[in-house]
Amino acid sequence: MSVETILVFGEGDEGSPSGLTLELLAAARGLATNVEVFVAGDGAAMAAELGAHGATRVHTTGPLDGKLMGVHAAAALQAHMETSSPDAVFFGQTPDGRDTAARLAVRINQPVVTNNVGASFEDGTLVVEEPVFGGTQNVFTAFKNDGPALAMFRPKSFEAEATGGGEAEVVAVDAVDPGPAGSASVTGRHVEERSGPQLDDAEVVVSGGRGLGQPEAFEMIDELAGLLDAASGASRAIVDAGWVPYSKQVGQTGKVVKPNVYLACGISGATQHLVGMKGSKHIIAINKDPEAPIFGVADLGIVGDVHKVVPALIEAMKSR
Repeated sequence: MSVETILVFGEGDEGSPSGLTLELLAAARGLATNVEVFVAGDGAAMAAELGAHGATRVHTTGPLDGKLMGVHAAAALQAHMETSSPDAVFFGQTPDGRDTAARLAVRINQPVVTNNVGASFEDGTLVVEEPVFGGTQNVFTAFKNDGPALAMFRPKSFEAEATGGGEAEVVAVDAVDPGPAGSASVTGRHVEERSGPQLDDAEVVVSGGRGLGQPEAFEMIDELAGLLDAASGASRAIVDAGWVPYSKQVGQTGKVVKPNVYLACGISGATQHLVGMKGSKHIIAINKDPEAPIFGVADLGIVGDVHKVVPALIEAMKSR
């Protein structure tokens, strides 16, 4: 069953929508006859690509010029929704998505359900699916309140797919005074320099865990990843230990990845980590403990010392 309109909270950078935004458009297209996007920023620059993925309109505030995203986005969204009345608003599980959705929920007195991986409409009611207990069980939540349903979705829950549509219509959204919170502003921005394939869209991911033993051992993970044209990732344990930055963390509280190949080196397979990578097409695990939980999801398991197996793989790649 489909509904009339779903509004997607769009995010992006340098004029391009994020992959997660395009994934949400794909989900919304299967549920509504009309899909529109709200962008707190320069949405006009994204109109062509958003239209190619099924959006009919892009509602945009224009550049925020240092204003705090969540504060101004929630205020503008509330004003827009008072006249447009979408059946649901979809957010991505991102820092800006979480901030904006929470503020909007308070403003319109509606609940927001987070951490979802699926959605459907049953008799006009949005039902969302959330995995729990490390993905072993699913909880289905139905929105029974009057008013638009607010739902947030994990990355990689849907496959982005272009429809071949034309450029979306761009509609300017009037500025709205968000109240006292509007005095907050962004005073600086730090962009981490990264090169090579990134965790979000890499075809191959090589990750290291506590089994590496020491921070210096992660260098061989990076080296192997470079030889495989892969992104390097990490378990929460070594991120918390300060060995690698949070941007490399794979898991429930890090990034969810679904590469073609996921190589886990010295990772035991805690539930928190499995949630972030078990959707990978092929999983290879290297661990000296034959009882490690990671082998329960692996397509290929190597019981051995990661300090011997990984260097051997590196030498094999160099000799090709």
